[in-house]
Amino acid sequence: MAALSCIAMFASLIASGAVVPSKTGATNNVTNGSSGLLTVALRKQYVPIEKNGAVIAYKTSYFGNIAVGNPEPQEFTVVFDTGSAHLVLPCTGCDSETCAKHRLYNRSMSGTSVDIEHDGKLVPAGTDKGQRDQLSITFGTGKVVGEFAEDQVCLGPRPEDCSTMRVVLANEMSAEPFGLFAFDGVLGLGLDAMALNPEFSFFGRMTRQQPNMLPQFSVFLARNDDSLSTISFGGHEPERAASELSWTDVAMPELGYWQVEIKSVRIGGEVVQDCEASQCRAILDTGTSLLGVPRQVSRPMQRLLARTPPPDADAEELDCRAVEGLDIEFDLGEHVIKVGAEDYSRPRPFNITADTPEGWQLSCRSLLLPLDIEAPLGPLVFIWGEPVLRKYLTIYDWAAKKIGFADAGAPPGPAELDAVGRPPAGTLAAGAPLLSKPPAPAASGEAMSTGSLLVA
Repeated sequence: MAALSCIAMFASLIASGAVVPSKTGATNNVTNGSSGLLTVALRKQYVPIEKNGAVIAYKTSYFGNIAVGNPEPQEFTVVFDTGSAHLVLPCTGCDSETCAKHRLYNRSMSGTSVDIEHDGKLVPAGTDKGQRDQLSITFGTGKVVGEFAEDQVCLGPRPEDCSTMRVVLANEMSAEPFGLFAFDGVLGLGLDAMALNPEFSFFGRMTRQQPNMLPQFSVFLARNDDSLSTISFGGHEPERAASELSWTDVAMPELGYWQVEIKSVRIGGEVVQDCEASQCRAILDTGTSLLGVPRQVSRPMQRLLARTPPPDADAEELDCRAVEGLDIEFDLGEHVIKVGAEDYSRPRPFNITADTPEGWQLSCRSLLLPLDIEAPLGPLVFIWGEPVLRKYLTIYDWAAKKIGFADAGAPPGPAELDAVGRPPAGTLAAGAPLLSKPPAPAASGEAMSTGSLLVA
């Protein structure tokens, strides 16, 4: 038996203190375009994080439907995750409380299922389970342990929507994070180098089996929960773009991540020093709900982004996402990725020590996730999760190893199903739904009032 391990970046699932309904479905909306484009609808989920009995934040995820097996397909919901590289599903061999909350893959129900080892060799009949190859995958604070099978996996209803894939069948799943979320498994879309071997790479194998398909997929995350979010395979829907596409090379593809080189980072015209000469990179991660920043630049960024709300603001009702603030500008050379105050701010203001007659004042603070990532991937690496991805249509070119960006356009329509665990209207916990209308951005280089703030 071979014991193998992988580490996946899936920061959005680092959560605690919440339970979700079991076996919650995603929308079944699948659109097949005339050009061979396959679009899968995504459903959003909020998981509350509690402290002392109060909700202080929400973690989020987006998931959609796939079907596995033949002739009676077994349906599952999965996160389409650019920060990992394996298709992972819980199986009937897992009898934990965590697995009991999800639909389980049953190999005996599929006539196309084959047990394999990590190298693709067939498992001889009668092999003891303890002699099977096992893979351990780390997702943030959680872990999955599983064995391997090969089966038909379908993203849509047509025969050409199906491919033969290698699957990690989880017989162990940690309670965090997998017991907290409604989706059943994870469909990794990272590059070949991140997978156990290229044959486990879902999109790589899909493109090899479907040579007429354009080797691209694209992600559109709607700005609000009432609109539909989607992932498309075989290209992108032009209607989801509100600007011309701009393409950027994948940096260090040998590491397996969809990442880009950042020429510089600016806030209000001021350059973040550690990133002023192309030292920084950013990973696009559809499995992350926050904007992650290198720890060594998090404090100076927080200081530049802190701002004082209007003096007549009501601390109980003020939403800092509506308070004007400076943009974070990530200069990629040919294109500048902008993240506004609405996307990086904590909704609830803070009372902080200040040089005022009262000795304190309200402050609007940024919601940045400090990262400690070691070389060769880090340390100067950002993670662009939902705060960035909902502002842009992103297109991932598997063959050319490029990423395309366009301003996010109109959604394809209303969401078919409400978001799971949608917070009540007006909540100011971090990660709460965005306001109905985006606030007006501050002019680039415009100074914001910060007073004398003590920003941790």
